[in-house]
Amino acid sequence: DEERGKMTQLLAAGFTDSYRYLHPDTVKYSWWSYRFQARERNAGWRIDYFIVSDRIRDRIQEAEIHNEILGSDHCPVSIVLNQRSYA
Repeated sequence: DEERGKMTQLLAAGFTDSYRYLHPDTVKYSWWSYRFQARERNAGWRIDYFIVSDRIRDRIQEAEIHNEILGSDHCPVSIVLNQRSYA
């Protein structure tokens, strides 16, 4: 509950969760316990984020959680931002 509260405060302070911004209804995790076959049961948490300033959230082109990549209790997350043109 404490972590959720702090994330709510962070987002209210002018930041955007890039994955949730592009995938508002998708349930996908980035961490699973090694116990109880949590990954196989997809019983995890989403604890790896790219948080960006609200000022650049419209530049988020891609935000992904790569849960197909194995080798750790975490999986990689990635973000692609559009470059701003100054021409």
